[in-house]
Amino acid sequence: MRAWAKELGFSDLRIADIRLDEAEKRLQQWLAQDFHGEMHYMAAHGMKRCRPDELLPGTVRVVSVRMDYLPDTKALSQAKAGVHHADPLAARISLYARGRDYHKVLRSRLQKLADKMQDAIGPFSYRVFADSAPVMEVAFAGKAGMGWQGKNNLLLCRDGGSFFFLGEMLVDLPLPVDSGEDDHCGNCTRCMQACPTGALVAPYRLDARRCVSYLTIEFKGSIPVTLRPLMGNRIYGCDDCQLCCPWNRFAKVSDVPDFAVRHDMDRATLLELFGWTETEFLQKMQGSPVRRIGYVCWCRNIAVALGNALREVSDATEISRIVAALRDKRQTVSDMVDEHIDWALAQKP
Repeated sequence: MRAWAKELGFSDLRIADIRLDEAEKRLQQWLAQDFHGEMHYMAAHGMKRCRPDELLPGTVRVVSVRMDYLPDTKALSQAKAGVHHADPLAARISLYARGRDYHKVLRSRLQKLADKMQDAIGPFSYRVFADSAPVMEVAFAGKAGMGWQGKNNLLLCRDGGSFFFLGEMLVDLPLPVDSGEDDHCGNCTRCMQACPTGALVAPYRLDARRCVSYLTIEFKGSIPVTLRPLMGNRIYGCDDCQLCCPWNRFAKVSDVPDFAVRHDMDRATLLELFGWTETEFLQKMQGSPVRRIGYVCWCRNIAVALGNALREVSDATEISRIVAALRDKRQTVSDMVDEHIDWALAQKP
């Protein structure tokens, strides 16, 4: 299985049993504190996330796979150096979202892995997932020894950092399980200190309602005014808690062509992207994970970033361009976008 996984572009494959007693307790506590915000799907399935045999009856093992997604070393080095952060008019898009939609890539390759297994041993019961079902993927991958849950809640690997996707296959095969990995974060709290909005309220505890990734991707309403200035020029996701992590000096570059940067998303400007019509957005983001937030939230996010840029840009010509772009967009998308545009215009010095 591991050899086949390597052939299919996965960096690692590990196997765990289906018990997640401690993770289930943590999930219950997290939900009780409303840290999931409007991600109602986190609570909708009860504890099924921790009990895969309720998702697929007969499941006895969870097969976890890891697939690296960094397109090249340049992308990571630029992000670490703050190249996009330094330019308030640069559009900051999370590294994972600059290529093709990972959901389809991972599911397709996991299905090929399942096909190889069935060719070898005959039919068995299984389901494959890639962030597409209520499965606690970090907890299962950690239990299988692929890494450990860092203080930023992401899986960290000693030989691969955290810039990777996880996928799972639930099976009814009593495969031998792998042993877990110790926590190697020690006293480090760099991720907590780097979070721009203070969403990491305690080690291993994320208040998603403050997280930039949640605000720009999952949340569909009006972004809290107090958090807008903290978002800077981040318009889709946030990598800050990963970029500062010492373990990401071991992050691997992906050899999967699907994760190569598309449409110059590594050097796009806010004004360029804000100028897209809805048709252009849908066409250019076809096959991208960005497309799923929709045009309204896309414009909302960029309006906030342009407002933040207005406070930092000193060149009069640039200020005029930003103001003109914001005014031109008013009353063309939605009332919610207009509210964010009005806030952005109010940031003009």
